[in-house]
Amino acid sequence: MKRFLPAFISFVILTLSLEILTRGGWVSETLLPSPSTVITTLHELRADFGVAFKETLINVLAGLGLSVLMGGLISFVFSLSETLKRAILPFAVFFQTVPIIAIAPLLVIYFGFGAPTVIASSFIVSLFPIIANTLMGLESVSESQKDLFRIYRATRLQTLWKLKLPHAYSYIYSGLKISTGLSIIGAIAGEFVAGGGLGALIDSARTQQRVDIVFGALLLLSLMGLLLMGAWALLHKLILSRRPLASYTQGEL
Repeated sequence: MKRFLPAFISFVILTLSLEILTRGGWVSETLLPSPSTVITTLHELRADFGVAFKETLINVLAGLGLSVLMGGLISFVFSLSETLKRAILPFAVFFQTVPIIAIAPLLVIYFGFGAPTVIASSFIVSLFPIIANTLMGLESVSESQKDLFRIYRATRLQTLWKLKLPHAYSYIYSGLKISTGLSIIGAIAGEFVAGGGLGALIDSARTQQRVDIVFGALLLLSLMGLLLMGAWALLHKLILSRRPLASYTQGEL
């Protein structure tokens, strides 16, 4: 609890300051709504916000799940084949530098409006950190450890499963946390062009000049990010309780 107390105090001070500034007329409600106005809007439009939140959350989980699955498989293949890694990884790095908002219209052409485009957008944005971190962890094993496995004539799959993968755990966990935030950003970018979810709600509020709806949606997106990060943290603690040595591969996170 002590860990979160400074952040909680800062949040309370910021919220009260905003409420005083807007109530006192120092800041226009049309530019920055008061926290009480945002809460009132969330309550009045709770049905719309609830549907949009659920839709975005499902798309984020689908995109992130695909990233974890595909990113993990690609990293394992790259760690087993240096030739494939040198042939494909540069293209993955180049593809990652392309802004998702620039290719989102292409995704609509390929997948149509709705969830498929949003999931594809979330998947593309969140894929590379998982590949990069997992690969970094798999390749961080020392030569002496590899030599030990060679002495015992371990196959490449045995070396991957019993040496490289446990050693890469903390790197993989870091990649998952980065990709979780990016998957939400990718889903919102996809919803801006493909419709649905909190992204479409924000876009609709923009046309109506309803900043209170925009801030309400942003609040829910922050809540979504905290929930997903909290889920990873719980899973991390569960794994460490069963495999405590995993925390020593890169220090406690």
